[in-house]
Amino acid sequence: MNPSMRDLSAIAPLLIVAGTGIVAVLADSVVKRGRSLSPVLAVAGLAAAIAFSLPALGDPAASAAFGGMVRTGAFTSYLTLVFCVSGLLSVLLSMSYIDEMIPERGEYYALILFAVSGMILMASAWDLVVFFLGLELMSLSFYILAGFARGRMTSNEAALKYFLLGAFATGFLLYGIALVYGATGSTSLAGFPARTGGLHQPLLLLAGLALLMIGLMFKVGSVPFHMWVPDVYEGAPTTVTAFMSTGGKAAAFSGFLIIFAPPVLIAQPALRDVLAVVAATSMVAGNIIALAQTSVKRMLAYSSIAHAGYILSGVVAANPAGSNGVLFYLMTYTMMNAGAFGVVSLLEKVDGSMLTFDECAGLSRRSPLVAALSAVFMFSLAGVPPLAGFFGKYYVFAGAVEAHYTWLAIVGVLMSVVSAYYYLRLVVVMYFNDNPGGVSPAARPLGLAAVIIAAIALTGFGVFPSILLGLGARCF
Repeated sequence: MNPSMRDLSAIAPLLIVAGTGIVAVLADSVVKRGRSLSPVLAVAGLAAAIAFSLPALGDPAASAAFGGMVRTGAFTSYLTLVFCVSGLLSVLLSMSYIDEMIPERGEYYALILFAVSGMILMASAWDLVVFFLGLELMSLSFYILAGFARGRMTSNEAALKYFLLGAFATGFLLYGIALVYGATGSTSLAGFPARTGGLHQPLLLLAGLALLMIGLMFKVGSVPFHMWVPDVYEGAPTTVTAFMSTGGKAAAFSGFLIIFAPPVLIAQPALRDVLAVVAATSMVAGNIIALAQTSVKRMLAYSSIAHAGYILSGVVAANPAGSNGVLFYLMTYTMMNAGAFGVVSLLEKVDGSMLTFDECAGLSRRSPLVAALSAVFMFSLAGVPPLAGFFGKYYVFAGAVEAHYTWLAIVGVLMSVVSAYYYLRLVVVMYFNDNPGGVSPAARPLGLAAVIIAAIALTGFGVFPSILLGLGARCF
């Protein structure tokens, strides 16, 4: 295949991010002060990718490039925006954090850029092979980033667990691709729903889709493939956890929206019902186990399992309302979780020991700004209006009700009430308890700026949700 200029322009954001990652590696290796230059390059590359993806947000029609293997249009551009925002927030949070926690940072920022490149490739995929390449590029970067704090046993353990379990899940995904190819005769996702009708081997297709679903459920951290989440999120450097839990989760959900599009789920009611049960159990298990946590980071890890269930409710809906709700939720969840983990990175001790609820007691008196920002993220994660987290849950549950999965929406609402206990518990501890030996935030201006940006965005999208809804409506 000889790519044309049109093909190359279609993947301009991907080329910019991947090219910047290569330049960052070269700068770190060749330039004397390359390590100081790497984060600046990362910010510039991600900002440029956002600028190049914005014009396509006004193009609702999906078009093909590279012989039909890559798709362009509003859907791809919207998700590219989500991934780049996640990467930007993570880079800003990391600039001072990595200097203090892990002085020999080397290729850290290049790995973030390569992970974002993989995410963009996943969202751009119109072929299962291309999707697999993007997934592996993202996953390999995450395996290294999770163990980046090489001097800590918890970080090494996190990387090893993530690598072993991730490789196992990748096997399911690859075998699923093989079975889908055997059933349909193609790995192309263009016109995929139409090719699934009238097959001579429908069970082969069903088995392939089931294996693909298992691989994606591992990546989003849903029950029953969630056991890696708390250990990996807790052991990885906190800024890496912020990136994995936002951009990585959004990329995996892009796979659900692309492969398990509404026509596919409607044609396969058994898989749709299984996905509904997975969504419900994820919401229940994530929220119930989070109640017992004393570590803030581990609480947020179990919370992310519950949020995977919330987002899956929109996928199960298999209608425009649910799909639009998923896109809205992905952007707002990126802001919520990046901000919440960003606060943890500001409060964390240099030795990397886990931040507990008790250590946060009286934070409102030691640092009113950080306490207020933390409260914004906790309220939004709990779904308290008028913050964007409330509307994210509302739209995915509304899609589920419209699809006659009212019981799933009821489970989601009840579990949201349960989640309010442990989210608001942190706020109560910060404002109404006292601990003279409690933690104070580190002086990291760029990290604090990233947290403030996330809080402002959450408030803005909550007051004006139509901004994201309008963009999401163009994607389907």
